[in-house]
Amino acid sequence: MKILLVGANGTLGKAVAAELGNRHEIVAAGRSSGDIRVDITDLAAIRAMYERAGKLGAVACAAGNVHFGPLVEMTPEQFDLGLRDKLMGQVNLVLAGREFVERGGSFTLISGVLAQDPIRLGASASMVNGAIESFVRAAAVELTDHRINAVSPTVLAESMESYGPYFRGWEAVPAKRAALAYAKSIEGAQTGQVYRVL
Repeated sequence: MKILLVGANGTLGKAVAAELGNRHEIVAAGRSSGDIRVDITDLAAIRAMYERAGKLGAVACAAGNVHFGPLVEMTPEQFDLGLRDKLMGQVNLVLAGREFVERGGSFTLISGVLAQDPIRLGASASMVNGAIESFVRAAAVELTDHRINAVSPTVLAESMESYGPYFRGWEAVPAKRAALAYAKSIEGAQTGQVYRVL
């Protein structure tokens, strides 16, 4: 199967590519690296990426930015980062990608544990992750030709050096474990699911 992997060079993306790459053809996409460059905040760039990639069996996303900071100090522009990037970037991957993904193929999006288990300074991330999960459940009702799921991992062990101060007391998971949820989504038969990796 030909799989377009957005965010392929990130911590999670590399693990997903390693899990799936020995069984499938991976087309790596990213903002600054990969087979195809794409800015998921730009719908025209997403469309151009699909035109270049051609027909696909699946699309997986392991990318998306949000702002971490105190809620009472957060500006509309800081909230907008997560809305435009991680949320609408992934929604647009689905909307623009339908004609490029074969009938019965799948979309796998990334949310995160903060949708259910919020932390201090993480209001934007919680909001965006919750919206992605709601979108996946709702989209599955209407996407009759494709499947759609989300992977919702807790903090990754490989990211604790950067994100550890936000997640005191949390047990991290290795990225390769989160990558298994992508395999389940892409190679399985379910739709409308949120695969929690805790």
